[in-house]
Amino acid sequence: MYYYTPVSAAEDNTFCAAKESQTSTDLCPPLSSSLPLSDDDSSSPFLSDSPLHTSASPLHQPASVSAPRPLLVFFSWLGAQPGAVAKYRDLYLDRGMDVLWVRSDVMHFLWPRWGMNYGLEVLKVLEEPRFSGRVVLVHASSIGGYSFTQILTHIAQGQKQHAGLAQRVIGQIYDSLVVGSLEHMAIGLGKTLLPRFERLIKNTAMLYFWLFKSQTADLYNTAIQVFNDSPITAPALFFSSDNDVMCEQASMDKVIDRWRRRGVTVECKKWKVSTHAAHMRCHPEDYLCTLEKYLNSLPVSSLKAKM
Repeated sequence: MYYYTPVSAAEDNTFCAAKESQTSTDLCPPLSSSLPLSDDDSSSPFLSDSPLHTSASPLHQPASVSAPRPLLVFFSWLGAQPGAVAKYRDLYLDRGMDVLWVRSDVMHFLWPRWGMNYGLEVLKVLEEPRFSGRVVLVHASSIGGYSFTQILTHIAQGQKQHAGLAQRVIGQIYDSLVVGSLEHMAIGLGKTLLPRFERLIKNTAMLYFWLFKSQTADLYNTAIQVFNDSPITAPALFFSSDNDVMCEQASMDKVIDRWRRRGVTVECKKWKVSTHAAHMRCHPEDYLCTLEKYLNSLPVSSLKAKM
């Protein structure tokens, strides 16, 4: 997990990373700003072990101490590189929000109980004093939607100490969700982990799901049901494309229809042709225009700034 916050040019701008163990919730003090981006994600120094000092963008001004900044929780796609994530992060930093980046690990998916443990740790971070008084916006991409669902599962279990988060979420954005059968999940693993051996990984994953059904497939079905009946009813925005092999559009439409029938306001942006978890890169104007319109509709004045 990584935590970013806008700072002024007069402040010392330091990148801070949380400890990467599944059980750590010890985040660094909030001292980070936007960096110039490169098209080559591998050139980004965000994952270095030492603090990184940079000059601040003039857009990143500190908010009033009396009004805690909204928090954007970004659940990234599998294998997301810091440079690519920074392009999303900066959209929200420029609106005066803090950003908590939650990274997803393949083992959180392959062994759901580990994913549940990780989700609980993230939930505890969001309940820490530095975050507990803030409104929250969720942006989940690809497998990040699964990671967020692990948090929803803990909330849905009805424990009073976790109920507050559901009330603090003012909006939820889902980009390239993996929706459909186990086969869609297996295809997603192959395309993400080793595209050259996509078929082998897919077949191996399907065998794995069959061998450990009670520890995998059954828990996936439970997670899907939790997402369908999510305890969070804030307005939602879905980005998708017709040619996304990791998303079964009929299943996606059922989820959206179910949410709308429950009274959730849902907006959708779907392209005929795009790239999984890369809609902003493929359709930048459409993506940003849709996102800006959605953010401007939310009941928080600090989110209404122009992108």
